[in-house]
Amino acid sequence: MDAVLVVLAVVGVAIAFVALVFLRREQAGARRSDRERAAEHEQVWTRLDVSEESRRAADLALASMEEGVLLFGADGATRLANPAVEGHLGVRPASVDALLPLGLRRLTERADKARAALAAEVEIGAPTRTLRGFAAPTEDGSVVLVLRDITETRRLDQVRRDFVANASHELKTPAASIQAAAETIRTAASEDPSVVPRFAAQLEREAARLSRIVSDLLDLSRLESGSALDESVALDSIVRDEGERFEEPAAEAGVGLSVRADGIPRVRGSSRDLALLVRNLVDNAIRYTRPGGHVDVDLTSDDGEVVLAIVDTGLGIPSRDLPRIFERFYRVDRARSRETGGTGLGLSIVKHVAENHGGRVEVTSELGQGTRFEVRLPASA
Repeated sequence: MDAVLVVLAVVGVAIAFVALVFLRREQAGARRSDRERAAEHEQVWTRLDVSEESRRAADLALASMEEGVLLFGADGATRLANPAVEGHLGVRPASVDALLPLGLRRLTERADKARAALAAEVEIGAPTRTLRGFAAPTEDGSVVLVLRDITETRRLDQVRRDFVANASHELKTPAASIQAAAETIRTAASEDPSVVPRFAAQLEREAARLSRIVSDLLDLSRLESGSALDESVALDSIVRDEGERFEEPAAEAGVGLSVRADGIPRVRGSSRDLALLVRNLVDNAIRYTRPGGHVDVDLTSDDGEVVLAIVDTGLGIPSRDLPRIFERFYRVDRARSRETGGTGLGLSIVKHVAENHGGRVEVTSELGQGTRFEVRLPASA
């Protein structure tokens, strides 16, 4: 009986031990399972965080783009449109069918049908703007349309074309006159020597005009790259020097010239370019003032700015021409400009110099009464 009890006790202890080991294994497995689940959950949330961060980055990139981006689903409905779309089109189209102008709708439909990237240009709005659209299909049947405003690009292209055409014309005219005068002199030298001095004088005038055009073109090209602002310039001294330079031409034209420039703060910039600015403005004022008229050049300071005012009692400028007078080769009176030797580039040079020095040019004029040009430049600290 005692032996039986001992055996039963041993078996009970063994069973308890086995149960304890199994329970610990289960607990360890449960702990491992909990850790694995926690790790899986952490991985899921990490992926979600990365996905959310990527989405925010994509949204930020689209929102900061100047180009408009539209995504149309396979059913034609708008799936995505960044803020620039409304800036270009005025509205956010709900679908391809609501997309205007019509040229963009047709572009999108053609790209979808051809399953190929296509591009087109359309005009929209008033004043007219030019948009370039680029449509490309995607693998899931959607179509992406990207819009870019190329109005300024087209304007600059036109300005360049006009400049080349005008420059060619301006250079061709004196060149043709020089050629004609030279041919006449060659013939007349033996047949009628008395006319040689007259054609030689014409040859000299046209050569001088050609030289001025080339010189102004070179100055303008240089100024478009900026001015070296590394000098402390006494603008009053420059104004006085230029005034003295034009005393004789003004007297020959029968135009009075007065210059007032004393005690003015210095400006930071290029003395060469600022002299060019003053020279062109004074020259322009004298050329367009009739005999008996007057040109006043005043240099003053006003609230941290140096102000150069050039006022004439000349022909004046029609109001319709005022917005264009700073364009290259633009002339209000072409016949008078050529007669007086103008190149049509002076005011464009003036504007570039002023802007390169952080200043601005303003003009007011009354036809038949005269014109006032005012240049404002920041005074040197």
